[in-house]
Amino acid sequence: MKRGKKNSAAGDPLTSSDTRTGYSELNVMMKPSLSSIKSMGLLLAVLMVASVMFSLSVVLRDPPSDDDVVETESASSVLQIRLHQDDGLSEKKEQLGDVNLVPSFDKGSCLSRYEASLYRKESPFKQSSYLDNRLHRYEDLHTRCGPFTRSYNLTLDKLKSGDQSDGEVSACRYVIWLNSNGELGNRMLGLASAFLYALLTNRVLLVELGLDMADLFCEPFPNTSWFLPLEFRLNSLFKEQSLLLNSGNPMVAYRHVVRDSRDQQKLFFCEESQVLLEETPWLILKADSFFLPSLFSVSPFKQELQKLFPEKETAFHFLSRYLFHPTNVVWGLITRYYRAYLARADQIIGIDIGVSESGNDQFQHLIDQILACGTRHKLLPEVEKQRHLPSSQVLNRKSKAVFISSSSPGYFESIRDVYWENPTVMGEIISVHKPSHKDYQKTPRNMESKRAWAEIYLLSCSDVLVVTSSWSSLVEVAHGLGGLKPWVLNKAENGTAHEPYCVRAR
Repeated sequence: MKRGKKNSAAGDPLTSSDTRTGYSELNVMMKPSLSSIKSMGLLLAVLMVASVMFSLSVVLRDPPSDDDVVETESASSVLQIRLHQDDGLSEKKEQLGDVNLVPSFDKGSCLSRYEASLYRKESPFKQSSYLDNRLHRYEDLHTRCGPFTRSYNLTLDKLKSGDQSDGEVSACRYVIWLNSNGELGNRMLGLASAFLYALLTNRVLLVELGLDMADLFCEPFPNTSWFLPLEFRLNSLFKEQSLLLNSGNPMVAYRHVVRDSRDQQKLFFCEESQVLLEETPWLILKADSFFLPSLFSVSPFKQELQKLFPEKETAFHFLSRYLFHPTNVVWGLITRYYRAYLARADQIIGIDIGVSESGNDQFQHLIDQILACGTRHKLLPEVEKQRHLPSSQVLNRKSKAVFISSSSPGYFESIRDVYWENPTVMGEIISVHKPSHKDYQKTPRNMESKRAWAEIYLLSCSDVLVVTSSWSSLVEVAHGLGGLKPWVLNKAENGTAHEPYCVRAR
């Protein structure tokens, strides 16, 4: 009985003996903790001080850079930041897209220089570091020798007086590009060629204003102007005929440069001719054509050009992006149109039709060829003319915007109607746009040039380009600016086109 009772008590956890034993063990366990209160308090104090110091370091550290902010924002936020960011260029150089921004440019005076990457694709080519350095060296030269500098005034005074003495002279030499006021595309090609020549010969490029140049292009060089001052009265100082006959004045030379077969004009690209021009301070250059490729054949320039443009077909691409920035008025035409009609498209297809409407058969053959080229190379979607697909069965919601540049509205209307009247086989959403009908007889010359420049720029924003002719100056500038390789329609035989409907331009 007693043993059984003892065993029962031992197995009951609530007996007094077990409680006392647990209390005794608890006292034993608590004694070390109570004896270490001071140590724990010290540890807690250290942790609190460390926490305060960490908080202060977070508050007082440098704020994140703009680049860090941009990387963490959504695409729409990036657009807003870039369009409305503060002009912080007074502190340092910044890079936006593929355009070098320097402190001396005023953002408000030329928005296109800062916003181009929002509308135009990044360059598919990499610019050589040597070209970067040469462009910066040229900017320094233009700043030292540009209009109204001491060197410019000194050189001009000697020219006006005919002073050929060895007195005080400047080390500045100039090439004056005469503005022909011809077709804008040709002028841009000629001007880019003249700039490359100035770069190769260490001359300062000065541009004759003409009727509209200041309304079309921002100043490309910092802290100076590339426009020939109005005080330099070219027409009163020189007559073209007298310059052609060479007056014997070693201070000035005149050259009319075009890419044709006349031997007299080919002489400009001879080494001997370039040697004669080296000591001439003023070179007056009349050029409204793309003579840039001919410079690659001039022996003294070959090595330098190879370093500037390892891929020589990129020469106009880099020079045009460096030189030609639309003024704010033209930029407004470009951005308003782009946002209204092109911005929401997944892909932009540019089509330049450089022929006028002539006869129903020829007109329709060209429309068919454009559509066949586009569908054959999956630039344009095929249409379903036999049945209409219900919207619930649409397989592809991809949107494409077709931007057409043409002097004739009929081509635009026909292509637009094809995609309006018929659904696409895969359900793509197609919109067709044309900026104007080019009724320039009723348009002031100044606005005509602005619209032409806006149209060239919008074409350069295309993802792909289809053209009826690769010899159009408008097309040359557009695909050069955009870094595009256009599809060129093959010439139809007997008014009918056959495979291949188009080929990639060389």
